[in-house]
Amino acid sequence: MLTEHKSGGRLVWVDLFNPTNEEIGQACGFYGLDIPPREQLEEIEFSSRLQYEDDVFTLSVPVTAHSQNQDDDDTTPLGFVLTKDILVTVRFAQLHTFEAITTRVNRRERTAPDIFMVIMEAMIDYGADRLEELRTEAFRISHRIFHKGMQDEQTYNVSQVNRMLRDTLVQIGDMGERLSHIRDTLLVLQRAIPFITENGDEWLDNTVRARLKMAAKDVRSLNEYEGHLTDKICFLLNAALGFLTTEQNNLFKVLTIASVVGIPPVLVAGIYGMNFHFMPELNWAWGYPLGLVLIVVSALLPLAWFKWRGWW
Repeated sequence: MLTEHKSGGRLVWVDLFNPTNEEIGQACGFYGLDIPPREQLEEIEFSSRLQYEDDVFTLSVPVTAHSQNQDDDDTTPLGFVLTKDILVTVRFAQLHTFEAITTRVNRRERTAPDIFMVIMEAMIDYGADRLEELRTEAFRISHRIFHKGMQDEQTYNVSQVNRMLRDTLVQIGDMGERLSHIRDTLLVLQRAIPFITENGDEWLDNTVRARLKMAAKDVRSLNEYEGHLTDKICFLLNAALGFLTTEQNNLFKVLTIASVVGIPPVLVAGIYGMNFHFMPELNWAWGYPLGLVLIVVSALLPLAWFKWRGWW
């Protein structure tokens, strides 16, 4: 689908939504531009993502596609072909920011670089919002791991804690995946914005250059904050794995205590169960009660020792 946006009677923005290679070829001939197909936009090397030739910028930025379920969001390439007079965008999925971008662009007359800056600023704002969401989610997970259900012995339930930790591991993994999508976008923007500022200095107006410099600072700060969140998520992952290991150790400790406590009673019962002919205890009137007492005492002594050592 092709959508044209005019400003002041001039065509300034062409939005190609999910175009085929044939439609891209037709647009190339109609607008006199070299519009890259999806295969080229998905290349990961920066030499392919950022190009400038004959006063034409060709950019490719991985962005998060819109989905009904935010947890299923994935990245998709967003292509830009920018000249002084016209901007062409190539996208292959519904994007979170494009409806708001279109509304903002239609408010007043704009140039192609100005529209490009509106898109850049919207992408940066969206990335910041997603990082804030992940930050809030990380704090909730931190509270859940270190406070909820782990410290109160009266409400401590092994099965509930294990289920909570398993769910937490899945949630942390999902957060890491979403954070990697944001990182992909921010890393390209960190290179793309200075690239445009340096190469387009001759025909970019002062307002756009100032906004580009401000956007570059915002992207750098977001990349630094993304690094902080990555460290936080790694810490939460290690903490969750540490608590799981502790729960496993507790289980092995219980099994070890049970096995050690069971050895002396079995030994006593085995001795008096051998039924040799010459065993003086067989003729004792109180031999059977004495055997039972020995079994109980032999079990209680290891338990008392474990309790004294603080193992139980």
